[in-house]
Amino acid sequence: MSTERPDNDVTGPRRRRPPLAVASVAAAVLLAGGGGAYWASTAAGDGDKADSGSSARGEALPLALDAPAGDGSSRTSPDSPPPGIAPGEPDPGGPPVIYRAAGELPDGPDEAAVHHAKGTVASGDVARLAKALGIPGSPRTEGTSWVVGDDDGPGALLKVTKQAPGTWTFARSTPPKPCAPGTMCANGASEAGGDPVSEKAAKAAAVPVLKATGQDDAALNAGQLMGDVRVVNADPRIDGLPTYGWSTGVQVGPDGTVTGGSGHLKALEKGDAYPTVGADEALKQLNAASRGKGDAERDIGGCATPVPHQGEPKPSDPQCVPSNGKRAPVEQTVEDAVFGLALNYVDGRQTLVPSWLFTVRQAPGGPENTVTQVAVDPEFIEKPETPAPSGDRKVTSYGADGRTLEVTFWGGVCSTYTASAKESAGQVAISVTEKPQEGKKACIMIAKELTRTVTLEKPLGDRTVIDAASGGAVPRG
Repeated sequence: MSTERPDNDVTGPRRRRPPLAVASVAAAVLLAGGGGAYWASTAAGDGDKADSGSSARGEALPLALDAPAGDGSSRTSPDSPPPGIAPGEPDPGGPPVIYRAAGELPDGPDEAAVHHAKGTVASGDVARLAKALGIPGSPRTEGTSWVVGDDDGPGALLKVTKQAPGTWTFARSTPPKPCAPGTMCANGASEAGGDPVSEKAAKAAAVPVLKATGQDDAALNAGQLMGDVRVVNADPRIDGLPTYGWSTGVQVGPDGTVTGGSGHLKALEKGDAYPTVGADEALKQLNAASRGKGDAERDIGGCATPVPHQGEPKPSDPQCVPSNGKRAPVEQTVEDAVFGLALNYVDGRQTLVPSWLFTVRQAPGGPENTVTQVAVDPEFIEKPETPAPSGDRKVTSYGADGRTLEVTFWGGVCSTYTASAKESAGQVAISVTEKPQEGKKACIMIAKELTRTVTLEKPLGDRTVIDAASGGAVPRG
């Protein structure tokens, strides 16, 4: 009896396979409005591992991911956990997704390094970007950000967070034409837009901005339209690898002017290198996570037979009717696998982590999306601890400027909140305490995003900010 496995069976032991051709990964516009995803990079790797961080086989510490490594994430906003479901991400309220490879999968490199941003953004870097955007004036400080331009009315405004990775956002608004004397018109009325510029013209308009952010050699995609605005998305290659979730977006209006954009201004630094797994093993981990870390028989309601593949079932295909009310897994086809770097949080810091980028198609002829899976060998990933329950508010993000720490959290409108910090050599633990307002007999149940300021004894520097209530690292906002 033959023991040969079919090509799309990814459940067996890892085999040495020839790598697939590296295909271009579709540019990820990760927030509505293209370029509204705050991500970009000024790093350009040279592919030389001689100056990389410590090898995992030597001095590297376990990789402390802030989310499970097997979550199959292709999230729309890594700055905070998304409220909805990202393209390609399994719906936790729906059936599990099972990914089947259409052909052989590559092995990838034996090890690869993480990349992260450290330090602060210099005013000179902000001034260079402002000049490329055509904004007059010098950078000024507002809270934890650099600001250039007019924030009191129509005009152009650039904001850059001082702390790495230097998140920047830019918007240009055009004042509406005044109403004719004696007539009534709506507030904010403006001229109707024109036709979008060509992709070539949009890329040409974006080049000075991309050069100012160190992205002039990035792969460009100008296919996205927002009405009459064309969006140029730039996805860099770092250390010779494609990236996912680390894009710059530049919006170009019908007159060829840059009207908006966002990205990161602080260059990435190469960190520790870790042993990696091949695409076969990564796909197995992705499927295990999709099933909710349970076995297939339990997920499909007690069925002991495989789920039929896509397409019309053949008489010989095993059939299964769930008996426990759960829906059977939905199959999606993996058409390509590329080794690259995908955005994750490591100790609260935005980090590009070695990952497999799977090109997935849900149905024949349907749209493609990208699903990512961390490629670091699980033995080198730190197991998260379960925090003790706490009644304090969870901190969702922070901004830092020297000794000033601005912490953000969700709270109600009928309570007062105070924030405090407990400092140590390697971290700062933030607590947000809630106190109901006295005399409030009735209160509307409305949650608001709130901010409180904490003054530290010493500048934050490279210390990790953690939430004292959950024990988890807090991402920079």
